[in-house]
Amino acid sequence: MALDAKELRDKTPDQLRDALADLKKEAFNLRFQQASGQLESTARMRTVKRDVARVKTILNEKAAAAASEA
Repeated sequence: MALDAKELRDKTPDQLRDALADLKKEAFNLRFQQASGQLESTARMRTVKRDVARVKTILNEKAAAAASEA
């Protein structure tokens, strides 16, 4: 269930920061599971990392757009 960039662009920066925090928690939990040998889906780690990057990119785009308007 990868996040769609179009859907993310419709969200406010606060909503994006919340999503980023949730994704980082999930990434931490997945790393913990991997270290303890309980990780079932290694592909989920890759998806979460890419979602984190996607959210960060869109946050930066929004910040740049706000800076150029001011």
